[in-house]
Amino acid sequence: MEGMAYGAGKSGGAFDPLTFFQQPYTILRMVSWLFSLVIFGCIANEGYVNRPDEVVEYCVYNRNQNACNYAVGMGTLAFLCCMAFLALDVHFPQISSVKDRKKAVLADAAVSAFWSFVWFVGFCFLANQWQVAKPEDNPLREGADAARAAITFSFFSIFTWAALTWFALERLKNVSFEEEYDKLFPSPTPNL
Repeated sequence: MEGMAYGAGKSGGAFDPLTFFQQPYTILRMVSWLFSLVIFGCIANEGYVNRPDEVVEYCVYNRNQNACNYAVGMGTLAFLCCMAFLALDVHFPQISSVKDRKKAVLADAAVSAFWSFVWFVGFCFLANQWQVAKPEDNPLREGADAARAAITFSFFSIFTWAALTWFALERLKNVSFEEEYDKLFPSPTPNL
């Protein structure tokens, strides 16, 4: 525990990028960021197709616009959320308040659990819509690889976000331990 406080270096320490990028939760957050980018990119790029005799493009998932909207929307929001929490992870060692660190870790745990659930729902929804899609709606099978990739990466995202939740809960245990330690053994204040 020497040199560490609440799951990070002591407040005011120098930022070490090598150590930061080698931490498991940083790697998982970057993987989650990449997965959300793949999901968003696949659907935005090849998720809308039309029959040869139509002009209007429909979603490749059973012509259900909600399926493509869900994938694009959640992919975009997860991408932005990963970026925000990655910035918080960079800033975390500079937070000196025990209560603020605890709030940051609690927010990380709650948001990660939420995204794990969102990607579970997304995986089930996209897989169901892909399963019931009619071959005559997409005779050339355009966008099929992109649709399957989005389903696959939404499945993987369930586990990366669940792992981020687990890491946040482990950090919360460290924060709670340090908070209790500070209450039991307060640091002596110098007399002026």
